[in-house]
Amino acid sequence: MTIALPRLDRSTAADRGITLADFLVPVAIAERTPTRVRHIALIVAGALVVALSAQVVIPMEPVPFTGQTFGVLVVGGALGFRRGGAALLLYLAIGALGVGVFAGGDSGVAKIVGATGGYLIGFVVAAAIVGRLAELGWDRHIGGSLAAMAIGTAVIYAIGVPWLKVTLGIPWETAVSEGMTKFLLWDAAKLVVAAGIFPAAWWFIGRRPEDR
Repeated sequence: MTIALPRLDRSTAADRGITLADFLVPVAIAERTPTRVRHIALIVAGALVVALSAQVVIPMEPVPFTGQTFGVLVVGGALGFRRGGAALLLYLAIGALGVGVFAGGDSGVAKIVGATGGYLIGFVVAAAIVGRLAELGWDRHIGGSLAAMAIGTAVIYAIGVPWLKVTLGIPWETAVSEGMTKFLLWDAAKLVVAAGIFPAAWWFIGRRPEDR
């Protein structure tokens, strides 16, 4: 059975703010489902992706190594500004209600306002920013995709590190060392992989027989 997908028009996709997720909804479903329902479904799916990526954990104090950042960048780029930000807000809300969606199965409001809460808040902002850059077409080529993912990662650090310093009452050099420096290689690897997904996915969609 062949599943028809929306036809790709690269010349107008970025102008209309269309992201990768819009092209991955089968036409048969898109035509029979209200737009609002599709958006909600994508937001829920995005929150689920981040929740699953958060379960990839290498324990470390005070901040563990996790796969969350990868999920955040991919979800933001795939869903766009509003849906990406909404997916991460939903993720935080679910965790705040006690569902173990945070790193290592943690949950609760205390986690959001605790030492690593700044990173969680940063996820929302980063997903929205990466999503907006994707809407502008940055994810169509590897250079732009890498830049978007690097900006998203930098935003997470920009919020997470000062939050870590304030909540733990530690010196700046300690906060930077424990909250950023030791994660740079790990996060660089994640952002490179995330950045590579988007140009490859756009290329694949453009190579579909129905688009030739």
